[in-house]
Amino acid sequence: MAEAAAIKKPETDTEELTDGFNLIIDAMKLNGLTTIYGVPGIPITDFGRMAQAAGIRVLSFRHEQNAGYAAAIAGFLTKKPGVCLTVSAPGFLNGLTALAHATTNCFPMILVSGSSEREIVDLQQGDYEEMDQLAVAKTMCKAAYRVLHAADIGIGFARAIRAAVSGRPGGVYLDLPAKLFGQVMNAEAGRKSLVKVIDAAPAQIPSPDSIKRALDVLKGAKKPLIILGKGAAYAQADEAIKALVEKSGVPFLPMSMAKGLLPDTHPQCAGAARSTVLKDSDVVMMIGARLNWLLSHGKGKAWGDAPKKFIQVDIEPREMDSNVEIAAPVVGDIGSCVAALLEAMGGNWTKGPSDWMGAVTAKREENVAKMAPRLMNNNNPMDYHGALGVLRTVIKERPDAILVNEGANTLDLTRGVIDMYKPRKRLDVGTWGVMGIGMGQCIAAAVETGKPVLAIEGDSAFGFSGMEVETICRYNLPVCIVVFNNDGIYRGTDVNKAGSDPATTVFVKGSRYDKMMEAFGGVGVNATTPDELKRAVNAAMDSGKPTLINAVIDPAAGSESGRIGNLNPQSKLKKK
Repeated sequence: MAEAAAIKKPETDTEELTDGFNLIIDAMKLNGLTTIYGVPGIPITDFGRMAQAAGIRVLSFRHEQNAGYAAAIAGFLTKKPGVCLTVSAPGFLNGLTALAHATTNCFPMILVSGSSEREIVDLQQGDYEEMDQLAVAKTMCKAAYRVLHAADIGIGFARAIRAAVSGRPGGVYLDLPAKLFGQVMNAEAGRKSLVKVIDAAPAQIPSPDSIKRALDVLKGAKKPLIILGKGAAYAQADEAIKALVEKSGVPFLPMSMAKGLLPDTHPQCAGAARSTVLKDSDVVMMIGARLNWLLSHGKGKAWGDAPKKFIQVDIEPREMDSNVEIAAPVVGDIGSCVAALLEAMGGNWTKGPSDWMGAVTAKREENVAKMAPRLMNNNNPMDYHGALGVLRTVIKERPDAILVNEGANTLDLTRGVIDMYKPRKRLDVGTWGVMGIGMGQCIAAAVETGKPVLAIEGDSAFGFSGMEVETICRYNLPVCIVVFNNDGIYRGTDVNKAGSDPATTVFVKGSRYDKMMEAFGGVGVNATTPDELKRAVNAAMDSGKPTLINAVIDPAAGSESGRIGNLNPQSKLKKK
């Protein structure tokens, strides 16, 4: 017996074990989070390798901010939290801008960052990349959590997922200290600790009274207008929204990222008559849109002198009355609200006044006719309109392609010129108007949808994330980037009157951004006319090869800050 006891293995030698690395991977896979955007480094390098080996797609970027923008737009496109993975302190801070951007725009995203050890951070003893990341993140996002024990990883991810997608979506921070990854526990106990999130974003049904009130207000309108925001696009209630607009007979105005929910060429689309419908309307129904600065807060010259009644459909009750009185608030998720409105309208709804729709149509056609000749020029160097005229045709012929757009003049003019035909095909800077989203959004759009991507970038905007062209080439993504190069920010013609340095808004003359793409094995093209640009873009979209086209734009083209120059404060003092 003594001899038998001597050779018996301790139970701990046969116990199946797991650790923090594997539990994080298992928690993500259990909840369908199968893609990570990030930058490797201490303490998450080995985790990235292990996640990749376990079947999670891990895309490594050159800068965390761009990985964060990719995760944010992935959330918008899929309605699942996009995941961004960063190292501690500086990497976390780089990702934080994107997390705040996701929260502002209501995109579900989880920023997962490694961090230094709590006991050293709390005593401020100078650990590697020491920072109380949780405290910093709490001010910038919808929710923030820290996991200290491997047994809590399942709960930590469950809370992060639910917070990101429930109610009004947004950004969530998840702090994972370095010691957590290596913590070991019983494998069966680990499996039991994982949580599969059930009904993470439950429907929020609007009250019958709010539906009746909204329709009563709409019935009384002589000049009604529907505004569709990116919340409506996020909801993926496309057919119901289309049915509501068409059944109502009301002109609709799509906000930037709602373009394509109904085609911009739809007979009720008022995009080309924006000023008219904002100024002259008397009842405005907003669906997934907010009365923030993008809509002049619902007041002022843009809205004219006509008295307005607002109907607002939004999942967040605190959004109501944020700037002006909302006569008919409808609180609930967009899909449920639109379905309820449709049902209550019944089968004999009287469409909006035909004389109003006729006036909007006439103004739209007048503006389109005025613009048409400007889009057909073949100037050398190009102006914005000549270049956008050919790109407009490219999108018309390829409505499944995803358009990414950023800049100042490049953003404003592209938004107005290029028609969209399908939902969630236009991605841009969003509510903050933030520069630098371009390459991150291109990468996520290609990865999440498998569709070709056309990016139209101002040269200034491209500079914020341009190094990610290497990432695009490394993963061989079907992305065609057109850089509108006018040698500067707004224009390339400013002069420094006080010295030899270039003016603050001027870049190197004659820059060749196409050479960057060639350096990493992609296709680079220099285009100086609209005809050259059209041939190059079509070739790129046909081939699916990573391509960058340097579109040479007249340096004098462009206006100060695009269409929001009025936001720039001006000095009233002049030096004598």
